Amino acid sequence: MSHARGLVLERFRWIGGHADVWQVFRDPEALAAVVRELAGPFREDGVTAVCGIESRGFLLGAEVAVELGVGFVAVRKGEGIFPGKKATRCSYPDYRGTRQELRLQRTAVGPGDRVLLVDDWIETGSQASAVRSMVEECGGQWAGCSVIVDQTAPARRANLGVRSIVTATELPAWDGQS
Repeated sequence: MSHARGLVLERFRWIGGHADVWQVFRDPEALAAVVRELAGPFREDGVTAVCGIESRGFLLGAEVAVELGVGFVAVRKGEGIFPGKKATRCSYPDYRGTRQELRLQRTAVGPGDRVLLVDDWIETGSQASAVRSMVEECGGQWAGCSVIVDQTAPARRANLGVRSIVTATELPAWDGQS
């Protein structure tokens, strides 16, 4: 078991039936190990930029970008201020039935870029697919997706090039009380 994997499994909690990975962010040793592990599979893959989806993806993506020595590309949700021309996609409904409007600045990705998406959790892959489509529309090439927790179906995982620290099936089961 990798050091990061052990730290994620130790710190993961269910709160009110919701998955909580925030304790990983609170512990500097766990955060550093997770960032190294997220970057690891892509270290020699020619990545030139790391994307992160608002909000936990901003935190993890920026850290992984620094770890890889490349720039960070923000993917915003909703209507927040985001100047300049943008590529925009509406994701397919997620596990709650929610569709997200995702936006990426067109000047942030261009021909020759090889882009990695980093996030905390991937379940349906709809947001990752939307980001991939925007990256490719802007002329970039998709490197893959690196996450803390992977819950995607095998075909979607392969299509998006998902690498994870743990899978959802490895997490402790919710006991219905916490």
